[in-house]
Amino acid sequence: MKGFLAIYLREILLLKKRLFRVLLSFSINPLLYIFAFGIGLGKNINIEGKTYLEFLIPGLIAATSMLQAFAINVEINISRFYLKIFEEFQASPLSCFNYALGEVLSGVTRAILSTLVILLISFLTGIKLYLNFYFFLTVFLNAFIFASLGLTSAMIIKSHADQALITNFIITPMMFLGGTFFPTENLPSLIKPVIETLPLTMTSHILRNIAFNKSFEFSHLLILFFIALLSFIMAFYSLKWAKD
Repeated sequence: MKGFLAIYLREILLLKKRLFRVLLSFSINPLLYIFAFGIGLGKNINIEGKTYLEFLIPGLIAATSMLQAFAINVEINISRFYLKIFEEFQASPLSCFNYALGEVLSGVTRAILSTLVILLISFLTGIKLYLNFYFFLTVFLNAFIFASLGLTSAMIIKSHADQALITNFIITPMMFLGGTFFPTENLPSLIKPVIETLPLTMTSHILRNIAFNKSFEFSHLLILFFIALLSFIMAFYSLKWAKD
């Protein structure tokens, strides 16, 4: 347990040193999307009885928490390929489980911070969302999934440059097709079933229903839990493979 806390607190201390810059970076993209899509393009658009800006915010929370959680792969790659900190972990008695859990939860922390930033922005713009325990649990599970996938990708790639391929071909398309900016009902029937199975799509649906004070599919929450568990197992074994 001490090993997990050591890894987690190390990442939190690094985050604390540049907290202002990090929070500023968390707010830039959401603000751009809110002004460009929510206020500019979607000013006179209504979806499901809500303004487009109200529709956009929950999807933006889902997408941003995904991006910020997955972004731990960049810092892990820097530590692995340039700073050689990963070699110190390999030589230490720290278990793969503790290292993986510490890194993943640091990604979850980044995601939750980005979520709080978006909620603050939405409050300042006059958007009122219904929030409860399940809302934040969904954000946690979404972040846990993508932080685990970020750690996995950091362990299996051969160079820092290869990381951009994963982001460009998997993460970015998922962000734009996973219910962030438009209802998935509008997707072509050929790809709609595939898109609906993505964790980001389920997260967007759950968050949007909760934010609008509607019922949500509890089975989707259970699916996210099992995906989070499988993702962490993948991260653990990829870390174990890289260490060996």
